[in-house]
Amino acid sequence: MKLVLAAALLFSLPARAQDNTPVDVTKFDRPLVVACVGDSITEGVGAKRGQSWPSQMQEMLGDKWKVKNFGLSATTLMNSGNKPYQNCGKYKGAIESKPDVVVIMLGTNDTKPNNWKHFEADFEKDYRDLVGDFAKLESKPRIFICYPPYIAKDGNFGINEPNTEAQIPVVAKIAKDLDLGVVDVHAALDGKDDLIPDKVHPNTEGAELIAKAVFKSLTGKEAPVPADK
Repeated sequence: MKLVLAAALLFSLPARAQDNTPVDVTKFDRPLVVACVGDSITEGVGAKRGQSWPSQMQEMLGDKWKVKNFGLSATTLMNSGNKPYQNCGKYKGAIESKPDVVVIMLGTNDTKPNNWKHFEADFEKDYRDLVGDFAKLESKPRIFICYPPYIAKDGNFGINEPNTEAQIPVVAKIAKDLDLGVVDVHAALDGKDDLIPDKVHPNTEGAELIAKAVFKSLTGKEAPVPADK
């Protein structure tokens, strides 16, 4: 039975290749504001201080962009979860930042058993609601949503890979329906268990891979190699 379910899930996953239209920075005479919305992985847990993926992406993008980190540990995408992102101050900060670009990477904490029981009823609905809050802003931001990060081995803290994979087709459907950009963060980390020491939070090198994946979706280019590498 497990093999049948695994096969069904494999064939339900969307194609990994994404055709995102890059953000055109030449249309702006000021730095573009990028609001990074997420949980502890976006906040920077697991990476060295000051080396969260938004911080590393800022270095890659340069001074034509202004990346702002609105990640908050333990938050859920679903409003029925134990710590809904939309009920937190970081959400308000992201809205008030008047972003030109929004990158949403939530869903990891929704895989916990106490939250997962609401998945079928609430995940897609609440994801669309969150996207809608940003879409109606006067700044009219480009919105990119991320396939949730890969969870190593048997997971931790109740967070697990099977439920993470189950979110991917839903995120893909939302992106297609709403004409959003997609960042395949899951593929960027898939199988790189050594970069996820506690099985959930990528280390500094893992955060760099997330930054590179988001960078490519935003710009259409490969991330530059740092001078010290």
